[in-house]
Amino acid sequence: MSNAGQSSETDPAILDMADRVRSGDRATLARAITLIESKRADHRATAHQLIQHLLPHTGQAWRIGITGVPGVGKSTTIDTLGSNLTAAGHKVAVLAVDPSSTRTGGSILGDKTRMARLAADQNAFIRPSPSSGTLGGVAAKTRETMLLCEAAGFDVILVETVGIGQSETAVSDMVDFFLALMLPGAGDELQGIKKGVIEIADMIAVNKADGKGIDRARAAAAEYRAALHILTPQSPTWAPPVITVSGMANEGLDELWDHIKSHRKKLSNTGELEELRRQQQVKWMWAMIEDRMHAALRNRKSVRERVAELEDGVRQGRIAASMAADEIAAALGLADG
Repeated sequence: MSNAGQSSETDPAILDMADRVRSGDRATLARAITLIESKRADHRATAHQLIQHLLPHTGQAWRIGITGVPGVGKSTTIDTLGSNLTAAGHKVAVLAVDPSSTRTGGSILGDKTRMARLAADQNAFIRPSPSSGTLGGVAAKTRETMLLCEAAGFDVILVETVGIGQSETAVSDMVDFFLALMLPGAGDELQGIKKGVIEIADMIAVNKADGKGIDRARAAAAEYRAALHILTPQSPTWAPPVITVSGMANEGLDELWDHIKSHRKKLSNTGELEELRRQQQVKWMWAMIEDRMHAALRNRKSVRERVAELEDGVRQGRIAASMAADEIAAALGLADG
């Protein structure tokens, strides 16, 4: 890897920023995250030095991914769970991976208005996903943001996905525990859940188990338990539980957290948690490589112009897709031979 932008001694300004991040200065943390999200080459080089300097002070937090279809109550559940955790003495950071932001350029539905209590909590920090880029790039920047938050003293990191596309897999590849929130009601709702989400979930929680929804939530939980019986668990030491919760009424969330603690204890004892994080580091590397390649396509004018021509040729049927791909690879210095 090139050492461009790096020197044998870390810039004093970077050391100062790192110290301020470690002291918990929220304004500096926000600036550091903005630096990481920047596409400028000089900013990226500075961000790399900052992350490298802070790396020894990361890795101790609880990394938890939460997914669920729109309307399942993710925001309310995260707001309530996070508030429970800060009341118990934890510092909670909520990060978002939103692949739809790559199309709209917007943040993920105004996180701070959706999580009113956490937004006003001095022991919580909410950050939306970057406003543009490939899903791999967004995920890579979320990983780096997670490291900054850990260095800043946040000991619980909740990573939210909007529950569409490939975002679930991207989030599961950066967390220790992956929670799938489901809607109450079995039958048709169950049929609409992708098998892949259930396969990567470490726990399923059927939300909105309050009032008239309790019976429907319990019935749905029974259906999910039956579905899990036919799947092979990811870990030989952990069978994903299925519970009912109510984020609105703050019911079942203590049990939810107890399961997360039990999962961490079991996987730590077997060494699986450490191995999981090692594998995630490699996946992170490849996600960043992919992002660099996309950046090269976007930023090199000659390549960008030729890509547009090739794209049009493929669309019109004048150029074979394989030939166009070979030419683009050659332009990036990736040709075979």
